[in-house]
Amino acid sequence: MTRTTGYEPLFTLKPVAPEIWVVDGPILKFYGLPFPTRMVVVRLTDGGLWLHSPIQMDDGLLQALAALGPVQHLMAPNWIHYAFVPDWQRAFPKAQTWAAPGVQERAGSRGLALRVDHQITDHAPDAWAGQVDQLVVPGSPVHREAVFFHRASKTLILTDLIENFEAANLPVWLIPLAWAAGTLDPDGKAPIDMRQTFRKGREAARGAIETMLSWEPERLIMAHGRWYETGAMAELNRAFRWVLR
Repeated sequence: MTRTTGYEPLFTLKPVAPEIWVVDGPILKFYGLPFPTRMVVVRLTDGGLWLHSPIQMDDGLLQALAALGPVQHLMAPNWIHYAFVPDWQRAFPKAQTWAAPGVQERAGSRGLALRVDHQITDHAPDAWAGQVDQLVVPGSPVHREAVFFHRASKTLILTDLIENFEAANLPVWLIPLAWAAGTLDPDGKAPIDMRQTFRKGREAARGAIETMLSWEPERLIMAHGRWYETGAMAELNRAFRWVLR
């Protein structure tokens, strides 16, 4: 029997604000640990859909997306979040795939054929310039994550730089591990092993966090755990205190 994620219904477009939705997906095992998955969908002004961290495909979800508009852009925002992108590429061969630095190399090392059309940089391309801001957080030789800010809804979109697992949605044995890693709600943040990779690059990372704060987001969406419909600035200052202090 498949364990519930706590974020049901899955494969369902859930409105965040006008032109932006979250879609919660099933559990994915990473190094043996269960992670709930989440995708963000933005409808751009040209009517095309921008998908952040695509989750497992589902027929009902595909029908719901088709009612919104054509899938045009697939985001692989860090070296971990790319597993389902090839499935979406096959379903939408005209969609452009955008990947953070290191994604293609990581996929290749795992024997996964991943076509990358563009590398994500600190500058939004013409397709969504003025609608979604972006930057690649520096400071770690391992974890290079692209973060995005949907201007109209004032929503900041992260992936793993903050993880916020709710105890009620975890197996009992995993709760102390999440607490030790620093990823347990209500004080979820980057897991401790990731934070350690920024040891020599903390100043560079601080600049990126300060840029995120300068955007003054109201909402904060992450791929794993509880996300924040309000109070994003306070949560950023809390979750990134290991960088900002």
